[in-house]
Amino acid sequence: MTPLFDPDTYRRALEFAATAHGAQRVPGTGLPYVVHVTAVCAEVLAALAVERWEAGERSVVCALLHDTIEDTDRTWRDVAAAFGDGVADGVAALSKNPALPKPEAMADSLRRIRFQPRAVWCVKLADRIVNLADPPAHWAPEKVTAYRAEAVTIADALGEASPALHARLRSKIERYAR
Repeated sequence: MTPLFDPDTYRRALEFAATAHGAQRVPGTGLPYVVHVTAVCAEVLAALAVERWEAGERSVVCALLHDTIEDTDRTWRDVAAAFGDGVADGVAALSKNPALPKPEAMADSLRRIRFQPRAVWCVKLADRIVNLADPPAHWAPEKVTAYRAEAVTIADALGEASPALHARLRSKIERYAR
């Protein structure tokens, strides 16, 4: 049986992410940011345990790196040099374009993700699953409602990529902000 991913590649991606995110913290928790990316990767790995999709290793690596272009000084070239153009393209698609107004950034990212292999779609589903923890206490009810609505948009746009992740995201959406 072929392994889902190479442990050495996993380690290199985790080290790349940990170094890139450095002292960044998960908002509202004080935890190192690498906790977030490993939680996203755990969602991907759990789904891969019950269903297989093409390019499973790409989804594992992209999960660990998904915020490096958007939230650090790492570039597409840095990611491509370390992990290849396919991973860099996936991470770039998962990154919101900072030049766009915030309301347009998610739609643009979802459009770009849909041009990627479904392995990349799965990372976005997993990321939103992780992000649907309890909302910060300081968020206004309108912001919580908008964030939940955005999660529905993500589920609708990408859910066909993974029945397991889609079901888990729908479950998180139902429980979010009750």
